[in-house]
Parts: sequence; structure tokens; C-alpha cells
Amino acid sequence: MAETRTTEETPRKGMNFVEEEVYADLQAGKNGGRLNTRFPPEPNGYLHIGHAKAICMDFGVAERFGGTCNLRFDDTNPVKEDVEYVDSIREDIHWLGFDWGDREYYASDYFPQLFDLAVRLIKEGKAYVDDQSSEEIAAQKGTPTTPGQNSPYRDRTPEENLDLFMRMNAGEFDEGSRVLRAKIDMASPNMHFRDPIMYRIIKTPHHRTGTTWKVYPMYDFAHGQSDYFEGVTHSICTLEFVVHRPLYEYFVKELADESYYPRQIEFNRLNLTYTVMSKRKLLQLVKEGLVAGWDDPRMPTISGMRRRGYTPASIRNFIDTIGYTKYEALNSVSLLEHAVRDDLNRIATRGMAVLNPLKAVITNYPEGKVETVEMENNPEDATAGTHSMPFSREIYIERDDFMENPPKKFFRLAPGGEVRLKSAYIIKCDEVVKDADGNITELRCSYDPETRSGMPGADRKVKGTLHWVSAPHAVDAEVRLYDRLFNVENPAAETDKDFRELLNPESLITLQGVKVEPFIIENAVPGAKFQFQRIGYFTPDKDSQPGKPVFNRTIALKDTWEKVQKKA
Repeated sequence: MAETRTTEETPRKGMNFVEEEVYADLQAGKNGGRLNTRFPPEPNGYLHIGHAKAICMDFGVAERFGGTCNLRFDDTNPVKEDVEYVDSIREDIHWLGFDWGDREYYASDYFPQLFDLAVRLIKEGKAYVDDQSSEEIAAQKGTPTTPGQNSPYRDRTPEENLDLFMRMNAGEFDEGSRVLRAKIDMASPNMHFRDPIMYRIIKTPHHRTGTTWKVYPMYDFAHGQSDYFEGVTHSICTLEFVVHRPLYEYFVKELADESYYPRQIEFNRLNLTYTVMSKRKLLQLVKEGLVAGWDDPRMPTISGMRRRGYTPASIRNFIDTIGYTKYEALNSVSLLEHAVRDDLNRIATRGMAVLNPLKAVITNYPEGKVETVEMENNPEDATAGTHSMPFSREIYIERDDFMENPPKKFFRLAPGGEVRLKSAYIIKCDEVVKDADGNITELRCSYDPETRSGMPGADRKVKGTLHWVSAPHAVDAEVRLYDRLFNVENPAAETDKDFRELLNPESLITLQGVKVEPFIIENAVPGAKFQFQRIGYFTPDKDSQPGKPVFNRTIALKDTWEKVQKKA
């Protein structure tokens, strides 16, 4: 008998655990049946693929259940923030396929309300100004098994605390000389309840509010309140905030009532092999010139992946594949690369390029003659059509596709051997030309004119098929071959070494004088996706100039790295 489902059960099909909980809240009519999520990045760096997972969750949940998702910049530390980061975050979210409409907010929008709330807590005896240094405060916090010690300033009167807080904001005191702390419980088993800092003094001008404020709220105080001010119903974040949740709820209760109460739900972060996700470490790589900026194609940033040629669909498919759980995991970057290959195979235009060229002269082909052969643009797409490619007496093939003394089962070109040139003729190597040092400079070949498509010998079989380009028509290009940024699977686990020592010295190899067919150059617009036949997937780089094209290798056709590592 076929399984029957109730109307309420059917929408639950395929949900992750976060969606299950959101769905249950909606079914229970919480917050009036309203759904509003938020994505709250700090504008202190570029987003990486870990943020992409959060973006897909925050915006995806809202899309699935007909809710809304806010973009809120957590701009509470002007020392590290920059408008450049704000602009890059907007671009990354749009590129991934999401939009926040008119719901762009900033934590700084709520500075007046947060300040007023802090003043209220001071007046109610729930907050106090502490004159101790950060080191002294940390030393008094105790440990998870031993209680902390009260600050000597904990029992100041509300009047004295209010006066000091106002003077803090007036700029009378140095940075680090005073903080505002919540008066909760220094013996609490939850370390975050041991009189957490609510405000600190920062005198760096803010990118939106200028010099209006000299005190800035801490994340734990600002985040939940900002959620409440915006009407956020579900604050979805990563697992490290599980221990922060009680404090989130403690501060929110100062504002919320039974009619509306934001809820925090946590899921696991995205961790990838052969990379780091620490924004601090990524910033080090950028500032020390170990990579060419935040959008270096080796970086795990969204902008770096975009520049490398990854597609939004491939990233979203990868995130769907690994899913959302309540436990941390280290995901293989090979899964991401598989998703990239799968998508590019479907959409990339095929073309010819020779990375390490070796000239072959077809001696029995008429001098000066040029004909065209038809190349499939994409065999996976019946609507992609074909393009014409010139064929002439002189061509380039890959140097690795020729061996003077080949081993058995070498099915490429060798002296006396035959191969088919893709979409063209069968050629035979008749002579090898070398320079005075014995280096191979040229091959002399002959072709069988009956073996082109439509000719009587078109079906003649040979074991090897090579890619090639016509030498007189080829365009020189620079190609950048990118590989894993680190040479160990889990750099974060190598605690006895500086993470910079673990960088892969061959993560970027630059090739000059690569020979590319004209069709690719003519269509090398920003964002174009190509498969260089038999080599890999490539995309034009922003460094390209007229007459000086540059291509980035997005990814090889096969996952050779994993095979090499397993043999090692």
C-alpha cells in the first residue's frame, strides 16, 4: 500500500534540522506566523565560502517559507572596518543569487537605542564601569570549574557609573582604561555570564557615524538587541555561539515580551581541507603579500572563487551536498571541486589551447592553404552549436603529447606513429628536428587527406587523439595554473608550525606563450567559462589587456591531487 502523507507532513520533505525547527515555529503561530532571518557580516574583511554556507541558510530559509532576510552589517568596531568590505559583501551575496531588497541595515543604526538601553541598565544597577585592564578582568574571570572574583569597582553606585559612562562617551578617558560591564554573576558556570563587557572605548572615527561615538557595544550586547529592533524571528548562526545563547536571551529579555521574541538556532560551520577559514589568517596572507589580494584565486573567499571561475550554482550545490548538522566536520575540498567540474562540464564552451607548444610541420599539406574545421561548442548542450577553427600546414601540439622513445601503451605521437588531430586529419610523425643541444624544436609530419570528416577514410581508427592549434592563427596568452593553497590537509591542526610555513609553493604556476585558438580570444569576455580540450576549465582574468589575454585555470579535468596524495 502506498504511503500517505498529511498536508502538514508534506512540506517537511527534504528539510534540514534548522528548517524543521523554523517550520514548527510557523505551524505553532509564533511571532504571529511571521518569519524574518538575517545575515550579519562584520565589514572587516572579504566573505569566504564559510560565509556562503551561512548566506545560503539565512536567505534560503526565508525563501523556502515565504519570509524575509535582512542584510545587517555588524559594524561595531571602526578600527577594523572599511567601506571596501561593505561593497564586496554586497557583491558576493548578489553573485550567489540572493537579494535583501530594501532590508539593508547596520548595527550602527541602533547605536542610540543600544546606548539608551545601557543607560537604563546602569540606572537599574545591572551594569557598572570597570577601571581594570583587560588582563586584570580576564584573570578575575576564573575557570569553568572555579568561580570568578568580583571587580573592586562592581559596587559603584548607579550615579557614579552613569557619570563615568557619559564621560567615556565624551572622550575624557583613554582607550582600554575603562569598560562597561553587565552585573550578572561572577560564579556562574557559564563563563559568558561572568559580568560580560558591554561597551569599550574606541576613538577611531566610524565609517558611518564619524566621531559621534567614543564607546562601542560588544557583539554579545549588540547582536540580540539589533535582531529585536529589526523584528528578526530566527537568528541562525554557527555552533560556536551555542554557549553565547543564554547571554543572547538574557539581554533580549530586557526588551522582549510574549508577543515577539527572536530565537537563536545554531548549525555547523563549513571547514575545508587544504585551506584556512580564519579571517585573521586570511588578512595576514593579504597584508604580507603572500597572495595577490582578497580575490586571489587561491583564496577561499567568494571573490577569489569568482575570479578563479567557480560558478554560484557549483558553490550552492556543494553546500546542499554537505548539508547542515549539529556537529563540526572537515569537508574535503574535492567535493567542492567535483561540484565545480559538474557545473562547468554542463555550461563551459569547448576550445583549443596548447600550454607547452611544440611545432609540427605537415610537409605534404599545401603551403599557404588554410581550411576550417567545425568544433562542437559543448556536447552536453544540444543548443550550443559549433564554431570554425582554422587548420594550416603548421600547427602546435602539446610537448607532452610527443615522446621520442615512448613506453608501451603510449597512444600519443611518436616517431613513425599516427594520431588523429581532433576534428581534423590523421597525421604521422616522419622526422624529429633538434637543436645543437639535442632539444626537440620541431616535428616533421605527413597527413592523410582522406581522413577528415566526410572523406572516405574518416572512420580509420588510431588510438590517440590530440588537441592542436594552427600556428599562424594562434594567439599568445598567459595562463595561470592554480592549485591548493596549502600542502597539508588540515593546516589548523598543525599547531607546532606557523601556518605560513605550510603554504604550497606550487599553488600558482604562470605559463607564458600559451597558444590559443582565435575563437576563445574573441569570446573571452569577463566571466566566460571555457574548457580547453584535454586540459581543464579556464576563465579570463581581470588582468587581461588588449593583445595580452590572461586565463586562470579554474580546475583540471580530473582530480589528480587526491591520487598523488594517496600514493605519497
